[in-house]
Amino acid sequence: MRTADLKNVWQRTVQTARLMVGLPDYARYAAHVREKHPDREPMTEPEFFRACQQSRYGGRQGRCC
Repeated sequence: MRTADLKNVWQRTVQTARLMVGLPDYARYAAHVREKHPDREPMTEPEFFRACQQSRYGGRQGRCC
C-alpha cells in the first residue's frame, strides 16, 4: 500500500472514531464554511467543540440515573 493510501485510511479511521464519540471533524466544518459560506467566518475550534456539545447534550446537567 502506498504512503498516500495509508494516510487516507488513517484520516478516515480518526474521523470515524471522532464521530463515534460525538466529535465532528473541525477541519471539514471549516472547509465547508469557507467554500459554501464565504461571507461568514468559521467558528474557532473551541467554539465549534462547545456548539457540538451544546447540540448533543442541550446544556443539561448530568443525569442522576
